[in-house]
Order: sequence, then C-alpha cells, then structure tokens
Amino acid sequence: MELTDEIKVQRTTKSKLPEVDFNKLGFGNYVSDHMLICNYAKGQWEAPRIIPFGEITVSPTTLAFHYGQSVFEGLKAFRLEDGRINLFRVQKHYERMLRSLDRMCMPGIPEEIFVDGLRRLIEVDKDWLPAQPGVSLYIRPLMFASEAKYGVKISDEYCFIMFTGPVGPYFSQPLRLKVETEYTRAAKGGTGSAKCAGNYGGAFYPTQKAKEAGYDQVLWTDARENKYIEESGMMNAMFVIDGILVTPPTSDSILAGVTRDSLLTLAADLGIPYEARPISVAEIENAFRHNTITEAFGAGTAAVVAPISTIHLNGIDHHLPAYNDNAIMFRLKNKMEAIRKGQEEDKHGWNFLF
Repeated sequence: MELTDEIKVQRTTKSKLPEVDFNKLGFGNYVSDHMLICNYAKGQWEAPRIIPFGEITVSPTTLAFHYGQSVFEGLKAFRLEDGRINLFRVQKHYERMLRSLDRMCMPGIPEEIFVDGLRRLIEVDKDWLPAQPGVSLYIRPLMFASEAKYGVKISDEYCFIMFTGPVGPYFSQPLRLKVETEYTRAAKGGTGSAKCAGNYGGAFYPTQKAKEAGYDQVLWTDARENKYIEESGMMNAMFVIDGILVTPPTSDSILAGVTRDSLLTLAADLGIPYEARPISVAEIENAFRHNTITEAFGAGTAAVVAPISTIHLNGIDHHLPAYNDNAIMFRLKNKMEAIRKGQEEDKHGWNFLF
C-alpha cells in the first residue's frame, strides 16, 4: 500500500475562513484551516496525515534549533474559470526541494507525499481559494531536523509539514534597491543554491541596514570580488539592456528560481531575446550612463515580477524610466498568468489540474 493511499483527515471544528478579507489579503497574513504533517524516523517515512493547523510540540534540544537543518519551498495554486484548481509547476518545485534537502544532508521527501499529499490538502481547504482576480493560494512545504539531541550531528529524525494560505500581490509599489558590496548572501561552494532557512536569516542584517537607508531590498553581489550581480533578496534579478533580457546564470550561490525559468522559457516563446550570463556592477553603471537600461525587476514565486524603480550604486541613486503595459516584464507576467489560470494553452506541461 502506498503511503498516501488513505491519508487520514482530522477536520477542524471551527473554520477561520469567515475572518478573511479577500479584498485586503496582503501576503502571509492568513493560514488555511489545515496542514499536512509527516514524520521520518528509523530510516523511513511514516504515513502523512492532515490535521487542523496549529502549534506543534518540540524539545528545546531539537537539532534544527541548534545546527540549522531546515529547508522550505514556496509554490502557488490557482482557481481556473471552470472551477478546477491548478498547482503551477509542482514537479519543478518538488525537484528543487529535493536538491535543497540533499545539500543539507536531509532525506528526500517521497514524491507521493509531496504531490498527492498537497493535492489532498488543497482539496480539504478548497474554499480558501476563490476565483477572485489577483488571489492565489500560497503553499509552504517545510522540513526540519526534529531529533531531540544537542550534540553536533546530522539528525536521524525529521518533520515534514505543508500549510497554505490565500495571498494577494506581494509588492504594491516599484522597489528601491541598494547594491550590496560589504555583506554577502552566499559564497561559492556554500548553500546559496539551497532554499534553507539560514540563508534568509543571514540576509536580514544587511537588508535591515538598507531599509534604514531608505531602500526596500539589497541587490547581492558575488562574495569573492563584489563585482557581479547575483540576486535580489528573495528573487532572481533581471534587466533589459539594449533591448535584451539579461539575468545572471544560476550557480551554487544563486537559487534556481522556478519563476525565472518560466519567464525565460516564455521569452523564447514570444521571440524576446535573452541572455543568462554574468552581469557586472560596472555594466549596470555604464548602462545607466548611456540610457541603455530600460527595465529592472525581480522574479520569484511570491512576487512573480517586482518592478525596480531605483538602484543605488556606489553612492548614487540611478532611476529607471517609468514602465507601461508594454514592458517586457509585464508581457512575460501576463503570459504566465494566462497559462496558469487556464486562459492560454499550456504547451510546456506546467499545470497540474484537479
């Protein structure tokens, strides 16, 4: 019998859905009624179960607290016009989570638990995903080392959890970014390509300093020379220079964004020239000097595309021209949204419908 043949469901006795204002969702403010939980011990996964969302009990000696074995993912589901639900690029997100888990010496979650369990969880909380424009269901799978020991070791026990929540747009205004040349997010050979919790915690301090200086996020540069652009906060960075869409190549210090991959694929479909290559800080400065940079934006699951209005380089604020609906970023975003909402053909097989 497969682990997910009969996922036991304990339904909540009181839904929180009436408390949700779907016109003022924000991002991360609401959590749906249920969560999936599955434990790993003695070298094998137990059967997953769905229970009411709530607190879990762990020991203060839980290894994840001390040594950082914690990995998460982020993906979205959408309500189609015919009422069906679409999990967008679920296989790509699953594969990325496996790579992150492998980098952190954590056991891979079986595909049946990740995909089938997620589908069942959304079916239980399907009312949390209306067909309202601009609303999606954000999904957060996470795994942490749950063994209760404090000696330095790779954990032998893990807890896998998935929960969901309705969200609206992540950013409401174009972003002001500061190119970071003192602090680094990740170095060659490190965990930059893994979606592990420590990467985000380590980025908080320089991001906070940037916000205190009047910026929204930092634009990271490479750890060796601070010479090349890497990524922005929780997003991949993209630019339009001389009419070409340019983005840094993925590496062991840059997260391989699923949205990034989707946008580049759609650029090819639309005949938009693009390049995945190193982009130096000097090139960005020169592009501003000669007015050849016309767009800059972040790309990620939460934001999809986040327009950038200002980039601070070497003490100078450089401003991007105003964007209109014909901007490359919006053409790509609209194309992707039409596919995942079932309004255009899904010729790449990205949609998982049920």
